[in-house]
Amino acid sequence: MNRFRMIINGYILLGTLLISVNSGELFAQSPVESILDVREASNAALKALDEEANFQFLTDDVLITTGAGTLLSGKDELKAYIESAVDSPPMFWVRTPAEIIVNEERGLAWETGVWHGYYADDQNEESHVFHGNYAAQWIHQSGEWKIQSQLFVTLN
Repeated sequence: MNRFRMIINGYILLGTLLISVNSGELFAQSPVESILDVREASNAALKALDEEANFQFLTDDVLITTGAGTLLSGKDELKAYIESAVDSPPMFWVRTPAEIIVNEERGLAWETGVWHGYYADDQNEESHVFHGNYAAQWIHQSGEWKIQSQLFVTLN
């Protein structure tokens, strides 16, 4: 009789897991977790100096205000701005979120945190060149969170 109960309990557990996997409940991420994952991937792309990879996390009409106050409108303008810095040593940027607030009904999120800029040869992030605070607006598009706007303020 105990073996019969173990088999039945096993089937019940297996059925519950299959239903959870099929419904996505077992692996579903919260919006905040999704945004943190995108931020981490964006940081990794920037550290690898792979701007094209980073662009996938931005909306086409993204607005970026640089740490010095220059407003860039859209991916094309951002790309031109990056290419204009060809005479400067290559750098990467790390954004560290402090707060993320999500409005799921509107598909919008607010992120704030600190950022640090490093020369590309400082892969261990030992000595930042610039740093400051930032804010980002996220939008949920086609099942993905993307950065719609970012404001950076240099504080050194």
